[in-house]
Amino acid sequence: MDERQNTGPAAGGEGAEAQRQPRAPEDELAALRAEVARYKEEAERNWQQFLHAAADLENYKKQASRQREDAVQRARFAVLAAVLTVVDNLERALGHSTGGDDDKIVAGIRITHRHALEVLAKMGVTQMETVGQKFDPRYHEAVDVVASVEAGVEPGTIVSEMQRGYFVNGDVLRHAKVRVAK
Repeated sequence: MDERQNTGPAAGGEGAEAQRQPRAPEDELAALRAEVARYKEEAERNWQQFLHAAADLENYKKQASRQREDAVQRARFAVLAAVLTVVDNLERALGHSTGGDDDKIVAGIRITHRHALEVLAKMGVTQMETVGQKFDPRYHEAVDVVASVEAGVEPGTIVSEMQRGYFVNGDVLRHAKVRVAK
């Protein structure tokens, strides 16, 4: 009885042998071609993913470089602006000098002021020329207005400078605070 149960197709009879028989060469060739096509598609997808990843990496490097340059530029502007406050104070001290017994002190302040301007110039900082120029909000900040007739100049002309403006390598480091004729 046990022998009869093993003779069915699922038990390794004629059906199992039919599954083990080699396929026709045309079928095998078609299956291999399909497999090759599938691997080519996968390789193409992988290549495209690699190219996208490489482009993303390159973009990241450029962005990181720009951010680093911007941070250096901001820090440089901050330090130069801090030094300008020292220069302003030296100019105020020179403006209030009366001569007399303090000549040596005033001479020392002049030397220090000149040296500070030389150091700033080496770093690309230049002073703005404002008096007699037309007012330009890109470079100037109007802090006072005077009548053009009283000043003897055309309207929109800078009459005097309240605080000097500076450029660093052509960019505005600090706007000049000026008095403008109206």
